[in-house]
Amino acid sequence: MHSAAVPQPSSLSFKEALPGRLTSIDLLRGLVMVIMALDHTRDYFSGATFDPTDLTKTSALWFFTRWITHFCASVFVFLTGSGAYLAFAKGGWNCTETAAFLLKRGLWLVFLEIAVISPLGWAFSLDFAFTRLQVIWVIGISMIILAALIQFLPPRAIAGLGLALILFHNLFDGPHNSWFGPFEGIWRTLHGFAFFEPFAHKRVASLYALVPWAGVMALGFGAGELFRLAPKRQRQILGWAGLAMLAAFVAQRMSNLYGDPNPWAPQESSTLTFLSVLNTTKYPPSLLYLLMTLGPAVLVLAWAGSLPQWIASPAVHFGRVPLFYYLLHLPLIHGLAVLFSYARDGGALWLLQDPFAARGSAHPFPPGYGYDLWVVYVVWIGIVVALYPAGKWYGDFKKRNRHPLLAYL
Repeated sequence: MHSAAVPQPSSLSFKEALPGRLTSIDLLRGLVMVIMALDHTRDYFSGATFDPTDLTKTSALWFFTRWITHFCASVFVFLTGSGAYLAFAKGGWNCTETAAFLLKRGLWLVFLEIAVISPLGWAFSLDFAFTRLQVIWVIGISMIILAALIQFLPPRAIAGLGLALILFHNLFDGPHNSWFGPFEGIWRTLHGFAFFEPFAHKRVASLYALVPWAGVMALGFGAGELFRLAPKRQRQILGWAGLAMLAAFVAQRMSNLYGDPNPWAPQESSTLTFLSVLNTTKYPPSLLYLLMTLGPAVLVLAWAGSLPQWIASPAVHFGRVPLFYYLLHLPLIHGLAVLFSYARDGGALWLLQDPFAARGSAHPFPPGYGYDLWVVYVVWIGIVVALYPAGKWYGDFKKRNRHPLLAYL
């Protein structure tokens, strides 16, 4: 007896594929990956010498160019947790196998951050003079923590633990760091950000605090259960959850009572006052930062099917190959910056290092380096367009080839 032919995923239109539970996750992840490229393009091409969130120096356009990218880390970490839950469920709730995969995947991401992304993506150098520990690092460590948790706790208990970490970690802000004496650096790695010099002339910047970010992944893991519900029920719960988070953000932010170490304050104009309200703390991510970014993200998950196809379909292709995209986009942006610099300035020694460490280095960024914001946006759009064929090719390749190693890229 011959069964009816079933269309392969590559032959389905976006609207046909959209009701699938994973497509909305891929769509949201793809959207923030496109936004992420804007932030990194700004790092290398911008001529600004100030922090775009510094209200004494910024403009609305500069501020929002940086602010919109705050959504990226929150969404990455949360959806990684949800994806882990779906893999857990698909595997028949086999704790041992899922934990083993999360452990290996987590260690792989930590290795990539330290040995590949930091030296070859950010710096174009293998001297390891400066190492960033950022979102790929914290996702890897959080996966390792999650691998341990699923051995002992059910998904809803894991979600509850994650929620508790998110809600209460700001109780330990500020002067509490001094309680830990010689272990303050370890505490800052868990709850803030820290700089270390483990060897002479070798610096490490731990920029993503483990405690709140591991909580975000744990919450995402518990939320993965929602993606197994009927679409209508899923939209209802996600919609109300997103609105509740936004309402909580507004109420708590306006009160200035708790949730962020930097309260908002009236400014010299209504526009700057509005920016002050939005200017929440990312390092480490405050409760209000997470409410502000995860609330809209959850609403996008709820109503992913309402997005126009010309936006949704490319985003899904990017979202299906997140690590592949990440590993490509950074050296591409960095390499283009080097070419631009050679063409305009006749050199680029200052770009053969991490821009975060350029200040005070032997080859700092020269005076007048960089371009206006409109150039940043044009280059960003070009980067995204250039990455689309590679991302789509690799996504199609993974569909045709189910080799286990492909799960690690």
